[in-house]
Amino acid sequence: MDRQSKHGWPSMPKTIFGGDHRHLVEVLIEARKRAGLKQEEVAERLGRDQTFVSLIERGQRRLDIIEFIRLAEALDRDPVALFGDIVGRVKAQGGN
Repeated sequence: MDRQSKHGWPSMPKTIFGGDHRHLVEVLIEARKRAGLKQEEVAERLGRDQTFVSLIERGQRRLDIIEFIRLAEALDRDPVALFGDIVGRVKAQGGN
């Protein structure tokens, strides 16, 4: 059962491990693989090292919105469309 805030809105999880965050990770991994890119190649496009991409894909690092946009572009994806894929998965699984 989902917890609710004092205002009746669904509570946000306090951790990045599990929950709806897994949908973000899954979509990013699938987008990278569809683009035919290795983690190292994505990292190079971002000007980061491979561990940056690895931490994201293992669900151990959250992205801010600007990082998400840059990552989507590095994957040759439109950030809005990629975000739509994530939202679609969250809604399909009954997430918030």
